[in-house]
Amino acid sequence: MTGAHIYEQVQKQAQPKVKNLEDYLPLVKRIAYHLKGRLPDSVQVDDLIQSGIIGLIEALQKFSDNHGASFETYAGIRIRGAMLDEIRKGDWTPRSVHRKSREISEAINVVESRLGREAHDHEVAEELDVSLEEYHKALYDTNSAQLLSIDQPDHDELAEDRMVGNGQTPLQELANDNFQQALAEEIENLPEKEKLVMALYYDEELNLKEIGQVLDVSESRVSQIHSQAIKRIRARMDAWL
Repeated sequence: MTGAHIYEQVQKQAQPKVKNLEDYLPLVKRIAYHLKGRLPDSVQVDDLIQSGIIGLIEALQKFSDNHGASFETYAGIRIRGAMLDEIRKGDWTPRSVHRKSREISEAINVVESRLGREAHDHEVAEELDVSLEEYHKALYDTNSAQLLSIDQPDHDELAEDRMVGNGQTPLQELANDNFQQALAEEIENLPEKEKLVMALYYDEELNLKEIGQVLDVSESRVSQIHSQAIKRIRARMDAWL
């Protein structure tokens, strides 16, 4: 189905209170290009946009005034979620990359448990029995495999349930709140440079190249720092995951 046909469906399915649907197409494109900046070349922005428009259709079908959020906020969650779901369905990451990512997280966990402090690059490399250069390359190679993982809360069931008022059980809410608190604490406890990269990437929504310009380092170095930050968090939250 072409983008034009999907757009016609959006127009037909529009509810009266959501007018001028073309005003929301820039939102779809903005989210698509923002995600594209985090993904490898194999992911096409046109595919993201098409998936995002489908998410917009879903938002139109399910939105009502009592959701407790504006249509743009609600649509943004649906649009991004549709894009992420589509990417995950066609997982472009080789299993070897996932395996290497887990190995690095495990090595960080071992080093930090043994030393009682944050693991340094050369210490993790030694634990993996590879050179520092090989370790940095592994961080870079595995970074794309995890760029989406921290985006998932934008579209998780809890976010949508809260917005549409379905809710979860008190036990589920408590477990999720505890997880979010633990995650926030681990991000706060990251080494300063890793914490800064995380803040620029997820809070300020800069891409890796832009962060490199801010820090005056290469884009590949930013990718390595980001990759190590994610793996460090995963290692420290192993009991949760």
